[in-house]
Amino acid sequence: MTSMPLAKLIRAAADGDQAAWNAIVDRFQGLVWSTARAHRLSHADAAEVAQTTWLRLVENLDRIREPDKLPGWLATTARRESLRLIRVNARELPNEDIEIFESPTDDRPELALLSEERDATLWRAFTALSERCQGLLRLLVSEEEPSYETISAALDMPIGAIGPTRMRCLEKLKASLGLDFALPGGLA
Repeated sequence: MTSMPLAKLIRAAADGDQAAWNAIVDRFQGLVWSTARAHRLSHADAAEVAQTTWLRLVENLDRIREPDKLPGWLATTARRESLRLIRVNARELPNEDIEIFESPTDDRPELALLSEERDATLWRAFTALSERCQGLLRLLVSEEEPSYETISAALDMPIGAIGPTRMRCLEKLKASLGLDFALPGGLA
């Protein structure tokens, strides 16, 4: 069912096909989640945004006229719900979740300590970046890298600005870490 064209999945889900709905959720849950997390929401708040985004889709499933635009619709809805939740909470919640930077450790304690120090240093440098850079980099490291169109909708950023902004953000991160090496992909 996951290989079924999106238009057919949407029609089937609108007709009550649970397997089709599950396939849609499986296909786009990473996008919805990473869009919510790009707004520096806590795990619980991001889960609430994701749940509300899926609820909005259920409410509007029969109104989807252009199935190919569903990823952008989901990203925009998740972004709006994130901003709504931030307004409701009327405060910023710092993100203490560094697990996206953690890697498996060896059993040797000194390796674990070095890994923790590296992660803490990287996390400090990352949180010193602007919110725009943090949001963009979070989206770009999500499990299923979203398209530039989806990123544009999620961050309300022109498509042509994504690549250059990504490069500037990575350069700032590299500079704040005091690193002097070429980044993957030809970035100096």
